[in-house]
Amino acid sequence: MPRTTFLTIPTVVLGLAAAGAAFAQSKEPVHIGAIEILTGPNNRYGLAIQRGFDLATEDVNKHGVLGGRPIAITYEDSAGNKDQALNAARKLIGRDKVPIILGPTLSNEMFAAGPIANERKVPIVGTSTTAAGITAMGPYVFRTSLPEGDVIPVTIKTAQAKFGIKKVAVMYGNDDAFTKSGYDVFKDALAKAGVEVLTTETFGGKDSDFSAQLTKIKGMNPDAIVVSALVEAAAGIELQARQLGIDPKVFFIGGNGFNSPKLGDIAGKSADGTLVGSPWFVGKKDAANQDFVKAFKAKYGDEPDQFAAQAYDTLHIVAKAIDAAGAPESEKIRDALAKTTYSGVMGPFSFSKDRDPADTSGVVVLVMKNGRFEELQ
Repeated sequence: MPRTTFLTIPTVVLGLAAAGAAFAQSKEPVHIGAIEILTGPNNRYGLAIQRGFDLATEDVNKHGVLGGRPIAITYEDSAGNKDQALNAARKLIGRDKVPIILGPTLSNEMFAAGPIANERKVPIVGTSTTAAGITAMGPYVFRTSLPEGDVIPVTIKTAQAKFGIKKVAVMYGNDDAFTKSGYDVFKDALAKAGVEVLTTETFGGKDSDFSAQLTKIKGMNPDAIVVSALVEAAAGIELQARQLGIDPKVFFIGGNGFNSPKLGDIAGKSADGTLVGSPWFVGKKDAANQDFVKAFKAKYGDEPDQFAAQAYDTLHIVAKAIDAAGAPESEKIRDALAKTTYSGVMGPFSFSKDRDPADTSGVVVLVMKNGRFEELQ
């Protein structure tokens, strides 16, 4: 005779309550962390990245992850300070218990925050960190931004082919990991291209007077001025170069720090002719990119830059990895992230075995005209 199980009313109620609690729990947000420069002189990068993340989060949360759970981002402001970035990572990991961190904005910040995330086995994903050695910090450190080692050589070869540059002057910020790394790449690329370097001039990140270096460069009559700098210094250098009478035919070649519309906003006509390599530009004709640009302008009233685009795709990549992981757990997300493929506004994306972008073929060279970057023809 089959055994019959009798449930009391309290047991049924408790069971339904437990099921209800489980359902409610399943819709709890998945909290992730982000460390970006939201205040200070370099917040142009961080605010663009934040906008990219937030726009992508709206997209993702239409359906959610892990069966409908929304993503919620806890932002920490690094203010461009590596110690503040380190403390932010500790706070997100220790207090907020986030399973993954996005950022920080600058390479020198990542060199501070990356090791602690790696030590605590929490994946950290840089969207704008292009210096050499970023992912070498450990198996939990990823980046979606192309290293400058893949971008700058294309820029130099294009400048040589299009404009026949034979001799250049070089300037770089000597107190920042990103700008120093960019200089190293420029130095190597120029040597391989057979371009003569007339002089190499340095400056500090807080400097605003570049007249001594530029006066020296003016007397050497270079074909171009190659600069590794963040956008504030880059704009100041270009403005002062034209004020000192350096011929506009002597154009600037910049690294990734130049790749912001703020360069044109600050330097105006002085920035015209500037060349910079990029894995993305606002005028890309594919439908995904045009939809992104339209949505970004509708939400923020301004065009996105490369940093916003990279952030937008990165949030989608991370959301896909969280879904594939099956749970908001760092180890599972790290393993899923390494295998994630995605096609977005930047084009097809996957990680190499070293957790860098696997495809490095999409570099385009941009030129600034009337304060706006466009593809060099």
